[in-house]
Amino acid sequence: MSGRPLWTRDRPPRQGLGLMRLRDAGGEAVDADRDPVAVVHAALDAGITLLDTAELYGNEELVARTISGRRDEITLCTKFGVVWGGAGDDWSVRADAASVVASCEASLRRLDVETIDLYYLHHRSEETPIEETVTAMAGLVGSGKIRAIGLSNVTAEDVRRAHAVHPVLAVQEQWSLASRDVESAMVPALTELGVTLVAHSPLGHGVLGGTSESPSPDLARALAGIASANGVSAGQVALAWVHAQAERWQHPVVPLPGSTSVRHVHANALAATLRLGDEELAALDEAALTAGPR
Repeated sequence: MSGRPLWTRDRPPRQGLGLMRLRDAGGEAVDADRDPVAVVHAALDAGITLLDTAELYGNEELVARTISGRRDEITLCTKFGVVWGGAGDDWSVRADAASVVASCEASLRRLDVETIDLYYLHHRSEETPIEETVTAMAGLVGSGKIRAIGLSNVTAEDVRRAHAVHPVLAVQEQWSLASRDVESAMVPALTELGVTLVAHSPLGHGVLGGTSESPSPDLARALAGIASANGVSAGQVALAWVHAQAERWQHPVVPLPGSTSVRHVHANALAATLRLGDEELAALDEAALTAGPR
């Protein structure tokens, strides 16, 4: 991968694979559909080569095993900065310069790679100025430890400040029919700066794909009706809606659905080819208004 561009504004990855829930079976028998290596390889074979994890997820060593022998096919992303507390349900952010470097070195070891393609600050810090964090990340770019800088769970102003220190390649934020807060300030800022938006949780943590209760009967009916008309699932329609935002906003958007199933990986890959009509998009937008505040 040395020397090749990660992506450009005009040619971002079509879709990624979120690996937050990828887990090792621990020696137990595992269904072939949920074998971690099979899941990742299914994505790669389908042309989905953007893989996303984090030190917080505790699975970087597993990810290393799943990509063994296929590193050159992959745009590898991981995140740093969020640390669980001793109580198990509290967390803090470590984004000072020393923590940036230490976290990167640890992720490189666990992932068994020489370079991380896209390295994200996982969450904004209330204590460390983002300029300090990004300056340290820029040093990692200069030393070849990472290829590009990303931010997640930040504000539009954070992005502007960070981008003034070093170009930010991507910002990862939640975007789906059930969560549209990014549209008010973040998307306009990213468009101005030329920063790609990576949309995590494009199925609204399952509420748009049928695995959790829908936030709105109207939205559930709209998804089901459009799904039936196209011979696809409601989840595929919801994911196709996120894909459609790139054209609507004239800005690069990379949906990042997560999966631990080969079957779901295939379904998500097919959703990237589903093009919704203007009337279908309008119907979804209208139905989403009843799902709660944007």
